[in-house]
Amino acid sequence: MKRRLASVLLTALVLVLGVAGPPRPARSQEAGSAAAPGRWTRERAAAWAREHPWLVGCNFIPSTAINPLEMWQAETFDEATIDRELGWAESLGFNSVRVFLHDLLWQQDAPGFLTRMDRFLQIADRHRIGVVFVVFDAVWDPSPELGKQRAPKPGLHNSGWVQSPGARILGDPARHDSLKPYVTGVIGRFRDDRRIHAWDLFNEPDNTNGSSYGRLEPKGKPELALALLRKTFAWAREVNPSQPLTAGVWIGRLDDPAKLSPANRLMLDHSDVISFHNYRPLAELKKDVESLKRHGRPILCTEYMARPMGSRFDPMLPYFKQEHVGAYNWGFVAGKSQTIYPWDSWQKPYTSEPPVWFHDIFRPDGTPYIASEVEFIRKVTGKTAP
Repeated sequence: MKRRLASVLLTALVLVLGVAGPPRPARSQEAGSAAAPGRWTRERAAAWAREHPWLVGCNFIPSTAINPLEMWQAETFDEATIDRELGWAESLGFNSVRVFLHDLLWQQDAPGFLTRMDRFLQIADRHRIGVVFVVFDAVWDPSPELGKQRAPKPGLHNSGWVQSPGARILGDPARHDSLKPYVTGVIGRFRDDRRIHAWDLFNEPDNTNGSSYGRLEPKGKPELALALLRKTFAWAREVNPSQPLTAGVWIGRLDDPAKLSPANRLMLDHSDVISFHNYRPLAELKKDVESLKRHGRPILCTEYMARPMGSRFDPMLPYFKQEHVGAYNWGFVAGKSQTIYPWDSWQKPYTSEPPVWFHDIFRPDGTPYIASEVEFIRKVTGKTAP
């Protein structure tokens, strides 16, 4: 009981230290129906963009972790691998990485989780890399559990990735508010940390995972996720971070406002900087970028690059640089996430390495999957080969 009481008091202290502070002036709102409470003005977003001229990097998880729980739990937090692999990212000229968190980590050990987040930021900063943290995620397994994570299923893309929050909480609106301490505690702790480039509040919130775990999803998931997404923006605004808030549009047409999904519309109306996902060829990518420019805000593509689908570094990366659109490819080092395999491996698992890798750049020993591709990335980022 005494140990439990000490843990509760320590968690409370972390919250106070993270969230409390001198009051700040309220964010001014821009005119128009798209204004949201506390949303950055376009001028403030433009100033942030001037401080971060071109963010380029990847979605990062160490090759020794199958999902964010395994990445962040104390027993499996692999600093040596993180340091080594972020060194490879630095060698490509990457200056930012997108990294997923999980609400259960806060529930398990909030102070320890924050300490490991800070340690990760120290390692990344040593490699001149900033971070975009993802707070919630609606993709893959809706039944996350703390503790030892299962081994990868052979030949299957993201066979052990887990959602945050899980279906038990997302499917019960009465439990949504229990997530507020996680959101405000994490963002509050790092709200003025220069090492963080942005907060991505909810990854693909209305993704129903029809090709994988669809039968396990709560009924009415898009509406449930929309309600949590709206609350998450409000909770994050209460903390008032110095970094921008965003959530990425990811499905459907973006060129016709009348045809936006409710989640896409909310994300576009509340984000300080606009983010989106695109795994299609260059012509389709250009359509999305041109459509998003009408919002007059910095743009980040927080997921792209699926080789068999025509989304590749060449020609995508030069286009992103030309248009000053931040670029984060999915995957980095082939490992336990097994994202060298395509999405359709859920219908037919592979028995050997695919003829063309879906995602990822390096093998676990640091050997490039395609040497010329690595050289191309360095050419675009202006990084001299080590």
